[in-house]
Amino acid sequence: MKRIPPNLVAPLCILAAILLFDLFFSPGFFHLAFINGRLQGSLVDILNRAAPVQILSVGMTLVIATGGVDLSVGAVMSISGTVAALLLSRAEASNAKASVPQVIGLAMGAALVCGIWNGILVTFVDLQPIVATLLLMVAGRGLAQLLSDGQIITFSSPDYGNVARGATFIVPNPVWIAIGFGLVVAALMRRTSLGLFLEAAGGNAVASRLSGIDVRWIKFAAYALCGLGAGIAGIIVSADIKAADANNAGLYLELDAILAVAIGGTSLRGGRFSLIGSAIGAILMQALTTTILSRGVPPAATLVLKAAVVVGVCLFQSARFTEWQASRRSQTS
Repeated sequence: MKRIPPNLVAPLCILAAILLFDLFFSPGFFHLAFINGRLQGSLVDILNRAAPVQILSVGMTLVIATGGVDLSVGAVMSISGTVAALLLSRAEASNAKASVPQVIGLAMGAALVCGIWNGILVTFVDLQPIVATLLLMVAGRGLAQLLSDGQIITFSSPDYGNVARGATFIVPNPVWIAIGFGLVVAALMRRTSLGLFLEAAGGNAVASRLSGIDVRWIKFAAYALCGLGAGIAGIIVSADIKAADANNAGLYLELDAILAVAIGGTSLRGGRFSLIGSAIGAILMQALTTTILSRGVPPAATLVLKAAVVVGVCLFQSARFTEWQASRRSQTS
């Protein structure tokens, strides 16, 4: 039987502790019901609400593995959602039926262009990742507001709404989308040489370059995939509310994605990464949020409690704590 990777021990233990707390102190938390062709309940809601951050965290993991960061994913979510809502609302205004696959394709294409833009600035213009993505973080949300004229764009397309509100095999569609995106990226990382090159480029860019790896294109691919993931997350959010709010869509979710990556054990200095760890980190944060709110804690206190848990998990995974554990084991043996 395989041992649990060390980077997953802390988040899995914290997640188990949260669920154990809910088992004893939140009556009905584990109750599942089959209503209108789908499972419903707090556990399903956690997975459903965590899906956008899970998708963001997968893309963010790739970027952080290169030693960078992408602060623009929230703005890219806003752009993709606005593009989709704008196309749907214009089609409805002219009494035409919009092609949902085409709308989704164009929205994802806009997000991919944003990811490519970040990749160009970081790899070919040689801007610092935090500066390059901060530019799009500000300009991207401004672009979304220009596209929407600063208004909330609404639409009524049931087919597009089913992307977030529908269910397949009784499980909400956002959960399947998050799983699908994660599996595709994992296959790219583990079934091709891209994952190995990504770890090498993040661990030591100079040595990788001298060994023949084109570090620029590896980083470029990471930012492009991160932008694509943000676009998918933006589509889920806009389909869920059947509207595009350029001001608030994806606001601060880049921070949640970075925290999920850190909780999952990926080093913020670059190098080795864990996609499954980032996904677990996103679920942990959503489980903590749901638990806090279900206990009647004011929303303002939620951020403080989440920060405390994140600090605890990161300290548990720190090099100093690992060395202390190793010395304790050597002394006892």
